[in-house]
Amino acid sequence: MISTDILLTFIAASSLLAFVPGPDNIFVLTQSALSGRKAGLLVTLGLCSGLIVHTAAVAAGVAAIFQVSILAFTVLKIVGAAYLLYLAWGAFRAEAEEIGTENSKPLSSTALYQRGIIMNITNPKVAIFFLAFLPQFTNPEAGNVSWQIMQLGGIFMVTALLCFSLIAVLSGFLNQWLSQSPKAQTTLNKIAGTVFVALALKLLMSER
Repeated sequence: MISTDILLTFIAASSLLAFVPGPDNIFVLTQSALSGRKAGLLVTLGLCSGLIVHTAAVAAGVAAIFQVSILAFTVLKIVGAAYLLYLAWGAFRAEAEEIGTENSKPLSSTALYQRGIIMNITNPKVAIFFLAFLPQFTNPEAGNVSWQIMQLGGIFMVTALLCFSLIAVLSGFLNQWLSQSPKAQTTLNKIAGTVFVALALKLLMSER
């Protein structure tokens, strides 16, 4: 069983990491500002669900493949970058009236949730981060290491869910203001597109 002191240290570290500007929380902020708090919360749920895959991969040792295989790492990051560029293309093409109006066709809850999952699992850096981060808080003398990693992964997911949800709620206030300003909507669409392109380029340039 994981000791209390290690558990508290892990939760503190996870909380700090969740608020450090990165692809995931920037993605949540952007989606909330464009589509409202509900969209941000659904994307957050998807992102955190994707962490289940990374946690299981670390526990099973699969994540090590991305650390030693250039091909596997490159293929996955290209897929992730392509998805981000697809989102950027949609943001650049979006019209102002598509946000917060009766004529808009917002993404379904399922689509928003899936968007978060895809964003998370196609980022090989997350798998490698988990591979480096989670084992530091395990203790072979405390029991099965794989089970400890699964527990830590679950705690990290809950922590990230709470932190990202706070970001989604706060940035959702921007959506209320944007719904009354077509010019601001158009500007934010362009900013969002630029952010997605920047995230895609950052992912493409990332190394193991």
